[in-house]
Amino acid sequence: MSQGPDQPRDVIADLDFHVEAGVDLCLDERPHDRFSEPDEPSLWRPAPARRELPARDPSPADPPPPRRELPSRDPTPAAPPARTYGQSASARPGEAAGDARARARDVASMEELEALLAGFDGCPLKFTAKNLVFADGNPASKLMFIGEAPGADEDRVGKPFMGRSGQLLDRMMAAIGLDRTKAYVTNIVPWRPPGNRNPTPQEVSICKPFIERQIELADPDLIVCLGSPATQAITGTKDGILKARGRFYPYRVGDREIRALATLHPAYLLRQPLQKRLAWRDFRLLQATLEGRA
Repeated sequence: MSQGPDQPRDVIADLDFHVEAGVDLCLDERPHDRFSEPDEPSLWRPAPARRELPARDPSPADPPPPRRELPSRDPTPAAPPARTYGQSASARPGEAAGDARARARDVASMEELEALLAGFDGCPLKFTAKNLVFADGNPASKLMFIGEAPGADEDRVGKPFMGRSGQLLDRMMAAIGLDRTKAYVTNIVPWRPPGNRNPTPQEVSICKPFIERQIELADPDLIVCLGSPATQAITGTKDGILKARGRFYPYRVGDREIRALATLHPAYLLRQPLQKRLAWRDFRLLQATLEGRA
């Protein structure tokens, strides 16, 4: 509606308001307050009153209506069927960890350990992951990198550190003259947690006997713990990674002591690029240690 020279601006604004409110029909030429004028005829007639039928006395001849019987319910719910451990991931974490430790103790090679993990049903992460992510690199190397858990790319490929964080780890290794032929790469948990979350303490405790046996079989001279979950699981420290990084911790395998260096996880460095300077210090310390200078 266009504004003419003889039309006040507030009238136009009032009409625009009613159009936006959905008023598209004029009932009368003049406005009426139909609530304050009850004598004015209304355009809407009230609905006719309902005709009430006289009450009917029940006749003795009329049979009573049939009574609907509801099925009886047992107040005591039936107990679920007993499950044998190993058939489901619902076993208690303590029971699953004990079974994992007993099985890992008898493994004599990396191939046997990988096959054992492939058939192990005690960790619930196995049933949400696509693939087992066991290890990559050279198991005969004297240097072992341990992360926390696989991500989406690792779960799809079946090898650790295959995504963006793996590419960064490869560049960090190359900066000190290393590659995956000179190192062994794995995780404390071999299955991807849903949504790439950190593994829970229960999941770590279930899988810990396997990574411990994997370290015994690899028998490295140096371990690099990538991130807080791996550092805490391997070294037993309760410190956060920013406090623990750059330090060597003792890790005992029988009568032998292995040095474990804590550093930042590549995935964390992708989110916090400024912290790469700290990781570079740790890798220079690693290089000096490998060369016998530290």
